[in-house]
Amino acid sequence: MVLRKYNGMQNEMPQTFSSMLDRFFNESVNSRGFTGFTPHVDACETDNGYEIEVALPGIRKEDISIDFQEGKLTISGERRFEKKEEGRRYQMLETQYGTFTRSFYLPDNVNPDKISAQLQDGVLLVTVPKDEQKTMKRQITISGGEEEAKQAAKQKRVAASAAENGREK
Repeated sequence: MVLRKYNGMQNEMPQTFSSMLDRFFNESVNSRGFTGFTPHVDACETDNGYEIEVALPGIRKEDISIDFQEGKLTISGERRFEKKEEGRRYQMLETQYGTFTRSFYLPDNVNPDKISAQLQDGVLLVTVPKDEQKTMKRQITISGGEEEAKQAAKQKRVAASAAENGREK
C-alpha cells in the first residue's frame, strides 16, 4: 500500500487556476530533494531595536550560525535528515531538510555589540538593539550670522586687551 496526499484531483485536470498552482508547487517542492530551504521569518521594529523571529523547528542551536558584518545580519544553518529506524520507508516527506541562509541589511543606528539570540520551542529570536547615542534626540540651536560676528569681534577685543595688559607689565 502506498500513501499519497489526497487533494481531490489525482488524475484529473485542475478545476481552478489556484488548485493548478497548488499542485505544481507541491509536486516541484516535494521532488527537489534535500538541497536547502528557506525558513519563515517575522521581523519588526520596536522603540529599542529590531526583533527577528525565524521558524526553525527540529534544529539544534549548535547547527545555527549568526554573523554580523558591514551592516548585514546573516542567519544560516542546516536541518539534517536522520533516519530513526531501519526498515522504514517514507511514503510522504513534506518536512524541509538541508541548508538555509537568511540575510538582513540593518540600518546604521544598531549596536552590533549587544545583538543577542535565543532558541526556544523551535523559534530563533534575534534581538538587535538600537545604539542609544545614535538614536537620542538632540536640540540644535540656530545662530544668526550678525550675532555670531559681533560675538567673535568681542572675543577678539578681549583677547587683544589681555595681550596688551600682559605686555605692559
